[in-house]
Parts: sequence; C-alpha cells; structure tokens
Amino acid sequence: MENRFIPVNEPNISKSDIDYAYDAVKSGFWSGTSGKYIKEFENKFSKFVGTRFGVSCSNGTVALQLAVRALDIKGGDEVICPAFTNIASILCVVYEGAKPVLVDSRKDTWCMDEERIEERITSKTKAIIPVHIYGHPCKMDKIMKLAERHDLKVIEDAAEAHGAEYKGKRAGSFGDINCFSFYSTKIIQTGEGGMCLTNDPKMAEKLQSLKGLAYGSTNTTRFVHKDLGYNFRLPNISAAIGCAQMLKIDGTIRKRREMADYYSKGLKGVVGLQLPVEMPWAKNVYWVYGIVVDEKRFGMGRDMLMEKLLKRGIDTRPFFTSMSLQPAFHRVGLFEKDRMPVSEWLGRNGLYLPSSSKLTKSQMDYVIRTIKELVV
Repeated sequence: MENRFIPVNEPNISKSDIDYAYDAVKSGFWSGTSGKYIKEFENKFSKFVGTRFGVSCSNGTVALQLAVRALDIKGGDEVICPAFTNIASILCVVYEGAKPVLVDSRKDTWCMDEERIEERITSKTKAIIPVHIYGHPCKMDKIMKLAERHDLKVIEDAAEAHGAEYKGKRAGSFGDINCFSFYSTKIIQTGEGGMCLTNDPKMAEKLQSLKGLAYGSTNTTRFVHKDLGYNFRLPNISAAIGCAQMLKIDGTIRKRREMADYYSKGLKGVVGLQLPVEMPWAKNVYWVYGIVVDEKRFGMGRDMLMEKLLKRGIDTRPFFTSMSLQPAFHRVGLFEKDRMPVSEWLGRNGLYLPSSSKLTKSQMDYVIRTIKELVV
C-alpha cells in the first residue's frame, strides 16, 4: 500500500484568509453585533448570487430555521421537502412546529423530483424547500410555477451550491428566501457560518431582527423585545474570512469543476458506477464528487468499497440516508409509512470521493487507479 492519506475534504485556507481574520482580531470587534466585515460579507455574497440583501448567521441550519420563522410557518402548516438531503433541511421545519412532507428524488441529478411535488401539496402546504444536492441545481422553473399556482413560498437550500446555475441564473436567487452554509468544507468557508438572501427589504429587516434576539430598534428601547428572536449571529472574525474567501470564489469553483471533469474522464466506462451529471440547463459546482455503486455489476457494495479505499489511504463519505428512514423522525411520528425508493437507494449505494479544491492530479490519479484495481 502506498504511504499516503487523501482526506475527503480540506479547508481552502490561504494567506488572505489569515490576514483578514487577523485584521478583524486587531480591530477589537470580534462578535456578531459589530465590525465592518459583517456587512461587507453580506453585500459581497448577495451581489455574487444576484439578490438585493444578505443576512449572515451562525450556520446553514439556522439560516433555514430563520427563513421558516420569517415566513410565519408554524404548527399546523406543511412544508414540502426532499427525502434525499442533509437532516438540516427537515429540522428547520420541525423546530418551528410545522410538518415536513417528503418528496422523492430524481435518479439522474439526485435532486428533488419536481414531477412528484404537486401530488404532495394539500390545503395545509405553505412552502417548498428545494435543495440543490451536491452542487447540482434543482429544476427551478417547474418548482417556481408550482409555487405560484398554489400560492406557496419557496425557501431555496443552496448550502451545497455556491455559484451553481439554473439556465444561467445562480442557485439561491429564485426563492422568497435563499439559504447558504459556509461550513469548513463548503465552497465558501468560514469554519461555521450561513446566510439568508432575499430581494424583499422588509423580509431582510425581519431576518436581521430575528437573528439578533429581536432587540429594540433604538438605544432607549434596545431591551424591549416585540418578537421571540434567536442568537444566530455570525462573528465579525468569521465574516472577515468570508470576505477573503470571496476574493477567490471563481477560482475555487473552477477547481471543483476541473476536479469533477478529471474524475469523470478517469472513471468513465467503469462498470457498475453511476457518475454525477450536469444537465444541459445546469452548471454543477460539484461541492462533492459522488458516485453510486451497483453492487451486482461492480462486484462489491458501497460499504465494502469505502472500507477498501480507506485501507489504501483514501477517505470517503456515504451519501445522506433518506429522511424516510431516520429513527429520530420515526420517534416523533414522522415518515414511518413513507417509502422513498430513489432516495433510499441513493442512501444505500452512494458515496463521495475526496473532493477538495486542493486535490492534485496525482491524488486523483491514485483514487481512479485504486477504484479500477478493486473492480471484481
């Protein structure tokens, strides 16, 4: 075995990130209540995506929760969500007392199947949360038309899709509120962090208030709270790193796409592997490079492949387990009778390979060669 270890992902840190963070530290403004970098990051990222307003927060999960709360979704309401997603896309609905309603995935893009949404809409439905899975956008025109026809709000979960595009328009610019994560493996990384984007000035103001404990608007009324807010602020130091990350976002996306192209060319023709797609109407930013293993054709299952790759120094991660199979939700009476065949199939058979922007061709060659050697 070669003496090497290739992590599944790595933070993309450069000198500018350190310089910006150090400047924020020197300024004395460390928290999320003050400091120049918070507004600067909000402005730069919202402009990049193509929306008018950005409201930063402490992570992507709470960005989604803020969106649900700001849209006044509550107990008795239903929200359409994909079954194949990170659990955060469902928790945001549960935390606010509403009921998530699952929709299965497409087999090609792994995103929510837009053709299955309408059958899940009821008189209680208030919103749809499309999730752009692993960097590939959902088919947003269909979703937006459905929302308009049924008078529903749309909360885009673009946590994994910084810079992805649907028909030339960036993911995270379609919905009423659009949510991003800046976790340390994402395309833009602040360690932890998130943001809500919107074109509605009143909604932006509401989000800003809710994320900061809904303090009063004047000095004398600061501690008079007219709403039940949260402490979901993004620290100025994290925002400073976000500003530095914005300097290289185009290059980071280009590297992710080059990584995917290299893997796809190297793994093309390997029997029993489904590789990620980029539909003609999409720009996929490949937050991660996922593959789906057909055990009978490939010669071994997903779990065994992951184990063998790890023994050879190649780190991987399994795909998300379908929300329909989550014990935590079953315990509270959710999804026990739901069957989501595509999402469950993806969760059993999918994994993603090392996907860092720092990956070298030598490392990818080693991953490709090892997979081919393991084919039975």
